[in-house]
Amino acid sequence: MIGIIMFVVALLLLLFGFPVAFTFGGVALIFGVLAEGPDIFAFMPFRVQSIMENVVLMAVPLFIFMGIVLQKTKLAEQLLESMGKLFGGVRGGLAISTVLVGALLAASTGVVGASVVAMGLISLPVMLKYNYDKSLACGTICASGTLGQIIPPSIILIILGDVLGIPVGDLFQAAVGPGLLLIGVYVVYILIYTYLKPESAPALPVDENINKRQEYFNALKAIVPPLALILVVLGSIFAGVATPTESSALGGIGAVVLAAIYGQFSFKMLMDSALETVKITAMVFAILLGATAFSMAFTYTGGDYIVEEILTNLPGGATGFLILSMLAILILGFFIDFVEISFIIVPILAPVADALGIAPVWFAILIAMNLQTSFLTPPFGFALFYLKGVAPPEVKTTEIYKGIVPFILMQIAVLISIMLFPGLYGLL
Repeated sequence: MIGIIMFVVALLLLLFGFPVAFTFGGVALIFGVLAEGPDIFAFMPFRVQSIMENVVLMAVPLFIFMGIVLQKTKLAEQLLESMGKLFGGVRGGLAISTVLVGALLAASTGVVGASVVAMGLISLPVMLKYNYDKSLACGTICASGTLGQIIPPSIILIILGDVLGIPVGDLFQAAVGPGLLLIGVYVVYILIYTYLKPESAPALPVDENINKRQEYFNALKAIVPPLALILVVLGSIFAGVATPTESSALGGIGAVVLAAIYGQFSFKMLMDSALETVKITAMVFAILLGATAFSMAFTYTGGDYIVEEILTNLPGGATGFLILSMLAILILGFFIDFVEISFIIVPILAPVADALGIAPVWFAILIAMNLQTSFLTPPFGFALFYLKGVAPPEVKTTEIYKGIVPFILMQIAVLISIMLFPGLYGLL
């Protein structure tokens, strides 16, 4: 039982706000030494070395770099302005354009914080100016900003691919269908909501003097370059021309080229992007090292056997396991980050899923879709904090919370559809 106690202690310390990497590493060290003595960590250097030599994980810093460079090119600003003009005449048009831009940013940057902040700074003031319902505006921005969790190239899919031992290219391909469905569900919800409550998202007044042809041209000019980068990065993976790691390098170079095209390139921008990339990557890999020590101690103290025995004997077999594991991840997402869940919870669940004959790609997509909600669920949903940090003072936290509830329910509905009908998504 010492492994289970260790697990509970680690979660409690995380809830008290202790740093994630040091919590996992420290708890593992204390409980591991108490249970088995210092020799339990004799093979730890070899595990660290295998992480350092992991070619799949090399894609993480490269995709992060790509996202940060694109963030600094004012890509989001140009996309939102162009899309807003195109859809502004439609009721709820600004909200729809925010969803579509969020999808494009997700596929080109994959950095949730950058997407939410960019759209919060640019799109939210415009929506409030035209008397949009605050909750609808905030919910749309938060939900659209988190699309980077499921739409490839997603950092979480790379991490899950490594943890579950699945080719990342297969996960990227499998995630396209659910990602597009989620975007469609968001757009349909906005259209229905604005049809039932026209005053919540009025159409923008149409200026007859505007040259429509010029508007379309400007929109294409804003959309085509990032779209081309997406097609090059994902197309090279899907066509089997390059591995995700190789295509991430291509994406990094492509982002720098786009920065030059947009007239935003400078060596200072390059240095700032590199420094931010190092900070974010260091955080991810520090958590990975702490999680490695934790999973090592958890396994050696017999915790994995207890968990596996409980989960494999659940009523309902594979279905019962899937329901319980998705509920557990959803609840944990209220309190801890997707990185911790990926490195700690998923390795515990993976052997059970394998023993029950659950298709690994299907299981990974279910987890990725579930983890997306962790950015939206209070009290620790990061997207909520990002938006509150840049929102005008008149936007209350309660309005942001109220706005994200329908989007969380939509994500759960899509998650259930993937669980019930995996064949429709080509996941079996």
